[in-house]
Amino acid sequence: MCKRCLKEWIPAIEANKKTYQFKKGELIFREGEPVTGIFFLYEGKVKVHKKWGEEKELNIRFAKSGDIIGHRGLGKDTVYPVSATALETSIVCFIDLPFFKTTLKVNTDFSYDLLMFYAEELQESEKRMRNLAHMPVKGRIAYALLILKEKFGLTPDGFIDISLTRQDLASYAGTTYETVFRIITELTQSNIITVDNKEITIIDDDALRRIMQEAELGG
Repeated sequence: MCKRCLKEWIPAIEANKKTYQFKKGELIFREGEPVTGIFFLYEGKVKVHKKWGEEKELNIRFAKSGDIIGHRGLGKDTVYPVSATALETSIVCFIDLPFFKTTLKVNTDFSYDLLMFYAEELQESEKRMRNLAHMPVKGRIAYALLILKEKFGLTPDGFIDISLTRQDLASYAGTTYETVFRIITELTQSNIITVDNKEITIIDDDALRRIMQEAELGG
């Protein structure tokens, strides 16, 4: 927001923003709560998730430094349709809703960028929902690993730069812990990936893409 708003507007942002720190596992906002504002992630990683059935949850997306969260609560229904939880110690900038709406009206470049972000996120969400409905689970897991690598990049040791539990990966791929464990084992035995506790290295990107493409054709 600071990068795309008018320079003259920056003092107003500084005067209205609030900074919070959340510990690993701490809830930033909860599905169903009234929308109070928008969050920008300064540091850390966050999962955005939604209830799926009685006891399950679906991880909608993962956010990293520089990402916006809480924006799905904008609109007529002023409640958050999703929850957000810190995956590691995270620092967020909070902008209350009235000031955020004023910022959109004053700063056309920022409003345009946010519109493009919504469009891209909608396309990605539609693709994920289609995959959940039609793609076999092995293809969904391959797709998830490739998306995570693209978004978060790699550590100096070559691991995807986000540590996820098998349950979080399962919730992202729309399957069960047991299925993720089995398929991760298969991929490891096929020398497509390596695993060290929660850390995953993709050895053969092309093999994962083939699994995903074959699943799309067969789904």
